[in-house]
Amino acid sequence: MSVTGLVDLVRGRPRHPMGADGRMALSDHFRELRARLIKSAIAVVVAFGFALYFYDQLLDLITVPYYEAVEGLDGRVDTRLVVNNITGGLMLQLKLCGVAAIVGASPVWLYQIWGFLLPGLHRNELMWSRIFAAVAGPLFFAGVALGYFVLPKGMEVLINFTPAGSENLNEFSTYFSFVTRMLLVFGIALEIPLFVVMLNLVGVLSGRAIGRHRPWIVLGTFVFAAVATPSTDPFAMSALAITMSLLFLISEMIARTVDRIRGRNRSGTDQWADDETSTL
Repeated sequence: MSVTGLVDLVRGRPRHPMGADGRMALSDHFRELRARLIKSAIAVVVAFGFALYFYDQLLDLITVPYYEAVEGLDGRVDTRLVVNNITGGLMLQLKLCGVAAIVGASPVWLYQIWGFLLPGLHRNELMWSRIFAAVAGPLFFAGVALGYFVLPKGMEVLINFTPAGSENLNEFSTYFSFVTRMLLVFGIALEIPLFVVMLNLVGVLSGRAIGRHRPWIVLGTFVFAAVATPSTDPFAMSALAITMSLLFLISEMIARTVDRIRGRNRSGTDQWADDETSTL
C-alpha cells in the first residue's frame, strides 16, 4: 500500500458524495469507523511506549498503597510482594503499561467515539451529552482518587487478619488486579448519581420521586458498596457508601431545583405533573 493509501486509510474520508439530507453511505460509515479505530490504536501504542519508559515511576505509584499499609502494621505481620514465576515480571510490566496506556490515551479514543456519534445526535441530545461528558470525566477520576486514598487503610486491615506466625505473601499480578478493580469500582460508583441527574434533566425522574425513596437509596448505596468493593474492610466500604450518599443528596437537590424552574416556566394546566392529584 502506498503512503497516500495509508493516509486515506487513517483519515477515513468518504468516497461517495453526501446526500442533501446529510446522510452518508453505509460503506463510508464503516470507513470512518475503521479510521477512528486506527487513530485510537495508534494513540494507545504511543502511550504504551511512554509507559514503558516511565515504568519505574508507574511501579512506585501502584505499590505506594501497599507499603503505606505495611508501615501501618508496625511489624506485626511479615508481608511482602512476590513474583512467582520466570515470566511474571515481564507480564506484570506489560499489564501495568497496558493499563496506563489505555488510561493515558483515553482523551484520544474518547474523542474518536464522540466524533463518530456526534453527527447522529439531535440538538437536545447533543446538549445533554456535552454536559455529561464535561462532568463524567472529573467525577470518575475523583472516584479513582478516593479509592487510592482509602486503599492503604483497607489493605492494612486485611493483612492484619494473617494468623500469628504466618507470612503474608502477595503475588504481584494478583495485587495489581486487586488495586485496578478497587479503583475502577470507586470511579464507576461515583458516576451513578450523575445518571440520576441526567434522568431528571431529560424528564424521566423527578426530584420528588428521589426524595420519596431516599431511605432506600441510602440503604442501597451501603449494600452496593459492601458487594462492589473487592476488599471487605469497613473503611473502603464506608468511604464509598458515604460519598455516594452525599452525591445522591446533591443529585436530589439539583433535581428539585430543576423541577421548580420547570414549574415556574409552565403555564396553564402544564404546571401540574401528569400523575399529580388536582386540588379540585
